[in-house]
Amino acid sequence: MRHLGQFSSAVGFKGLLHYAKPFLWIAILDLAQIIAQPELEDRLLPYHQTLGFITAMAAAPNVLDPAEWIAYLWGGEESAPFTDGEQLESYLEAIINAWNAARPALFEGTWQWPIECDLSDQEIVTEATKEFCEGLLQGWQLAQDDWQTLMPQDSQDNALLGGVLLSISMLYDPETSLTTLSEEGMNGLDQFAEIFNAMPAMLCGLTQRGASLAEAQ
Repeated sequence: MRHLGQFSSAVGFKGLLHYAKPFLWIAILDLAQIIAQPELEDRLLPYHQTLGFITAMAAAPNVLDPAEWIAYLWGGEESAPFTDGEQLESYLEAIINAWNAARPALFEGTWQWPIECDLSDQEIVTEATKEFCEGLLQGWQLAQDDWQTLMPQDSQDNALLGGVLLSISMLYDPETSLTTLSEEGMNGLDQFAEIFNAMPAMLCGLTQRGASLAEAQ
């Protein structure tokens, strides 16, 4: 087990954050390989949930130092579930690379779903989509105070924020949402397709608006 304090200063997290491009989720596959290691099974957030969490951090209106949130990727424990220092460093590098890929893409309007995230004829959306949205919602909670300060209740911006969060929640739990939509006489499947396809533009727009409000403070 490695203690967070043993590597946070050495890695210099925030100094590694920059705006790399182009945006390619495929370049983050080394992260999937690390998470899939047998000795790390059930000790780290699943791959797509991790990507969702990182995307929420990249979308935050004020940049949060990864040292403040990295431990949430292994359940909030201060001790990381790695016994091998090289494996730990590879994991941290992959996390930073994912952030550096997502942040500029959100600002440039080029962000896209990871390739495994899609609609599904059998389950409305794929399991990868559900995991990604779960990670997004978890990450949003860490930046919740910043979002609510910039987009207070009853403001037009808060309606934008609420709409994005509602859409993410629907994709995370599509079965419950489908039942609700059906009870209201709406074609739920068509709604999910519209929400899924609109999510990249919605998330990019929210990120850009949040950053603009933060800069104006």
